[in-house]
Amino acid sequence: MKKQKTPPILAVTIAETMRNKITLGEWIPGQRLSEAALSEELEISRNTLREVFRVLTQEGLLTYTPNRGVCVSIPDVATINDIYRVRQLIECDALQHAYAMHPAVEKMQQAVSNARVHAENKYWIGVGSENMQFHMAIVELSDSQRLIKLYRHISAELRLAFGHLQDAKLLHAPYIDQNAQILNLLNAGKNQQAAESMRHYLDLSERTLLAALARQAL
Repeated sequence: MKKQKTPPILAVTIAETMRNKITLGEWIPGQRLSEAALSEELEISRNTLREVFRVLTQEGLLTYTPNRGVCVSIPDVATINDIYRVRQLIECDALQHAYAMHPAVEKMQQAVSNARVHAENKYWIGVGSENMQFHMAIVELSDSQRLIKLYRHISAELRLAFGHLQDAKLLHAPYIDQNAQILNLLNAGKNQQAAESMRHYLDLSERTLLAALARQAL
């Protein structure tokens, strides 16, 4: 009897669920994932879970280490540089060519509003999640399903990169007003200025992460 293969749709669905856990900050860099606990939590077989592990390991979100098992990846300098290079290309171009009445603009506004509420409650992980939603909405301005799919993968890696900064407030608080500024520029039809503002924004964010990584290496 041939070994039954993992149902493709189920594996894809579970992989997306696990990516979301990373993107939302539920899993942190270096965290060990228990095969037994996860298969029970997700109500799937271990064979299905191993297939999902394989896919996410190929994507760089998980890492397999002998004698330790599967852990959430810890992005290095090269990975962070690459992530921000891709973000510059996608987000700045999306802002430059967007139109103010695009449905994604409302999502950007909602993300800014939600982030302010979370900040008032000092819920900085929530602020971070809304920041991710804001940038995802920017990519949706492109109306490109390929770019949106690519960015979802990058978002999970990006959240792992944020794990290098232990102070969530220090990381996320400064960007609430910057997100609002970019949104205001877009609504005013100043697309080029919005794209330039995003370019400087991303440069600052990348330098902040790399500096945090360098401090850890001391």
